Amino acid sequence: MRVLLVRHGESEWNASRRLQGQANVGLSDAGRRQADALRPVIEAIGPCRAIASDLARVTETAERIGAPNARLTAQLREIDVGDWTGRSIVDIETADPNAYRGWRAGTLTPKGGEAWDIFSGRVCSVIETERADPCKNLLVVCHGGVIRAILQRFLGLNPANITPVAPASLSALQLAAGAQKPPRLELFNYRPETLELEATD
Repeated sequence: MRVLLVRHGESEWNASRRLQGQANVGLSDAGRRQADALRPVIEAIGPCRAIASDLARVTETAERIGAPNARLTAQLREIDVGDWTGRSIVDIETADPNAYRGWRAGTLTPKGGEAWDIFSGRVCSVIETERADPCKNLLVVCHGGVIRAILQRFLGLNPANITPVAPASLSALQLAAGAQKPPRLELFNYRPETLELEATD
C-alpha cells in the first residue's frame, strides 16, 4: 500500500510563523493556491480512498486537492502544543532555544501540551488500521508533525533529523502487506511549482 502524505497548505499562522498545534486556523490565500496547484498531481495518482484531520486548514486542503469526501478524524490532528499555541516560533527560540529544539526532537513537551509518544501513538494507530484493509494509494491529508511521526514509526527517522514538511507538499511511503519487505520512502516534500527548503513548523 502506498501512503500519500499531504501537509495542508499554508495557514494564516504559518505565514506569521506562529505555532498552531490544534488551533483551528484556516488557510491563507497562498495556502489555497498551493493546494490548488497540487490537485492535478493527486488526481493523476488516483487515490483509492482518503482520510484527513478534521481541522479547518486540512479539510479545505482536502477539498482543494480533490478529496472532498475524505473521512475526517481527530486522531490525525497536529500535536497539541499547550501553552505554546499561537506563540511566535522566534519568540520561543529566543526565550529558550534548547526547549524549542527539544520539542522539535520529540523529547520535550510544552506545559499543557501533548507528549510526543502519545501523539505518535494516536497518529500511527490510524495508519495501522488502514493498513489492515490495504488499497493501492491511500491519501492522508494532515499536518507536518503527523508526517514526521509516521516517518519515525515506519522508517525509524528521528524527528529532529526531518526538515519541516512544506505546505501542500506530497510525500509517499510504500508499506508492504507483510513483513517480507521493509517500508520505503518513495517521495518527500514534493511540490509541483516550487521547492521550499525553509518551511515553518
